[in-house]
Amino acid sequence: MSISLQQGAFIIAGLLFILALAGLSKHETSKRGNILGSIGMAVALIITVLATLLGVKSGGMAVTEALPIWGVAAILVPMALGAIIGVFRALRVEMTGMPELIALFHSFVGLAAVLVGWVSYLEGPPATNAGLHYGELFVGVFIGAVTFTGSIIAYLKLSAKMKSAPLALPHHNLLNLAAIIAFVGLTVWFVILPASHHVTAAGEAGGGSTGIVLLAVMTGIALLLGLHLVAAIGGGDMPVVVSMLNSYSGWAAAAAGFTLGNDLLIITGALVGSSGAYLSYIMCKAMNRSFISVIMGGFGSDGAVVGEAKDYGEHRETTAPEVADLLKNASSVIIAPGYGMAVAQAQGAVADLTSKLRTRGIDVRFAIHPVAGRLPGHMNVLLAEAKVPYDIVFEMDEINEDFSATDVVLVIGANDTVNPAALDDPSSPIAGMPVLHVWEAGQVIIFKRSMATGYAGVQNPLFFNENSAMLFGDAKVRVEDIIHNL
Repeated sequence: MSISLQQGAFIIAGLLFILALAGLSKHETSKRGNILGSIGMAVALIITVLATLLGVKSGGMAVTEALPIWGVAAILVPMALGAIIGVFRALRVEMTGMPELIALFHSFVGLAAVLVGWVSYLEGPPATNAGLHYGELFVGVFIGAVTFTGSIIAYLKLSAKMKSAPLALPHHNLLNLAAIIAFVGLTVWFVILPASHHVTAAGEAGGGSTGIVLLAVMTGIALLLGLHLVAAIGGGDMPVVVSMLNSYSGWAAAAAGFTLGNDLLIITGALVGSSGAYLSYIMCKAMNRSFISVIMGGFGSDGAVVGEAKDYGEHRETTAPEVADLLKNASSVIIAPGYGMAVAQAQGAVADLTSKLRTRGIDVRFAIHPVAGRLPGHMNVLLAEAKVPYDIVFEMDEINEDFSATDVVLVIGANDTVNPAALDDPSSPIAGMPVLHVWEAGQVIIFKRSMATGYAGVQNPLFFNENSAMLFGDAKVRVEDIIHNL
């Protein structure tokens, strides 16, 4: 394969990735963006594999040699196994399991970056720019290791295999700072080591094992740092964590690209890293929290009330027939979905209810909080899957002023994102977080399984308002009951 063909394919793949990101920024073009991204990845994968198997030539001279048969098998067999496992998991995963699956994918990217760095190190120093090579290698392993363990903890929290409450070790911020300082010091030490002190795979270089010890110590520190960083973040901040780990995985891939000398991997990693970082910023802004405060330990619990216990009085319960009668007499309805809708897989039933209400001439819209669910855009994806029209789905800032003129609001599985304590109670753990002003509507119906708190562990005074009523049970079943009574 000629090097010009490889570079041309890399440029095409990079452009497709950019167009994919542009398409994913809007509901109407998201499907096209996803397709363009898939095509770009297919081009990148095929060209990279062919270049590796066949070798690359420039001006008739071999830049890289073709692999022997055993080398071809060593690449194609793991690729086939990975593809089978990936397709199997993708076909089986429910939308409720998408956040933890994404976190698990991020861990694979981090682990790959660690392995690439270690293998590159063991191959020995390059002929030129050894210091630069070892610097990018060291940084790549660090980011990859942090991403790996951090993503594993995120997976365990999102899948409820681990409590979502933040881990608060004594002086945990100082521990994180000490790990960063140690990393910087080890990096400087590692880079200024003479090339002869770096041990090759064959053990031919002199100078002992100083370099490999430094790399091993740094890898251990990074693994512990990733574990501690995400363990210290509560469930309420998990959407930010997912986008943050997405950014980390991108930078880890970019660092691996520098180590391997692969331009496309650098481009792809930079796109993922920068877009993930910006998404994290958007999510933090939506929660009125700084990125640093999230990293240093966010809010969240395992369901226990962490705020000040207050007596808000008695809540009022309602039934599906009563809600159906309420909706029949309404002229405007807003639906505020949350993670409970995803757990109950109620999006299809909600879409059917929306269709029937609109057929009756009732104005139905959706209010989406930026951090509703367990990953950025979680509710948007669910509603798109259920084929809810894009033009009736609104972000929080677009619809918050309309609640006061709305007859009925259906809060389906949301909790912290509709909690007025964020605005009224300065002592609340979620104080200052922007929320949906659902309580301003004429009537508010809250779909919940019980009176338990949300991920932030804060009681919601909305449940006890005079214009609020609780509809208990599985959200999908309750929505279907309402449809039946319509």
